[in-house]
Amino acid sequence: MMGGETVGLEGDDLGTPYLRFERRRSLAWCVIDRPDSRNALTSAMYFGVRRAVDLVNRDPDLAALIITGTGDVFVPGGELRGREPDRWLDFPDLLGIDSTPFEAIRRSPKPVISAVNGLAQGGGLLIAMLSDVAVAGRSVTVRAPELLRGIADTGYAAYLPAQIGIARARDMLLTGRVVTADEAERWGIFTRVVPDEEVLAQAEEIAVQICRTAPQARLQLKRIINDNYDRVDRMTFDALLYSDEMTEGTRAFAEKREPAWVPPEFRTGGRL
Repeated sequence: MMGGETVGLEGDDLGTPYLRFERRRSLAWCVIDRPDSRNALTSAMYFGVRRAVDLVNRDPDLAALIITGTGDVFVPGGELRGREPDRWLDFPDLLGIDSTPFEAIRRSPKPVISAVNGLAQGGGLLIAMLSDVAVAGRSVTVRAPELLRGIADTGYAAYLPAQIGIARARDMLLTGRVVTADEAERWGIFTRVVPDEEVLAQAEEIAVQICRTAPQARLQLKRIINDNYDRVDRMTFDALLYSDEMTEGTRAFAEKREPAWVPPEFRTGGRL
């Protein structure tokens, strides 16, 4: 409800001005475009990416979806500063894991390709990892900084060890370290790394290649492959979503300081 009237999404509307759904022949593009906040995903944007996956799967005229960002950022993760100018009035918060696009991408019958044009962190890195193929520009860096924000991301705990191995997953998650595109390719986060200016064209070519394969046979192989990921503990994620640590971690991020739990001798005087 908005202003007492029922509001529904029609056509290719993704429910937020910061996402564009573009049709280019048989391919659909979901373009993330929120430059003033470095493409940080609001709750409505998370839901909108999920809707883009649904639109492609319901439309017989569309064969695949490509997700990309604008400028030098793919997705840095979710909006942690409380600035959500596209918030759906009179609707409950959409932050819960049910409204994120991760499982929709993982289970999508039609191909989903990520064209990683720049920085990819948090939920943005999960979108890329769970796509059928992720192609990244050579200057791209990635990381999973959730523990620095007080977030127990059980999605990462389920997906990342299966993707890159337990030791590397622990390294990334427990330190929040930055990983280069070349490292990410060697580890299996990305399957292809190309010059930055070739990312979009390469993603389109990959989509075309996948669309030449038999849809039903492809779907069965994809299901078996993706079952190698562990089960996501959604109850734990939801239970800790508004914990004291997450409240402090996100507040510290918004205030550009370190969280209170960092021992004084380890503080650097800025945002982690």
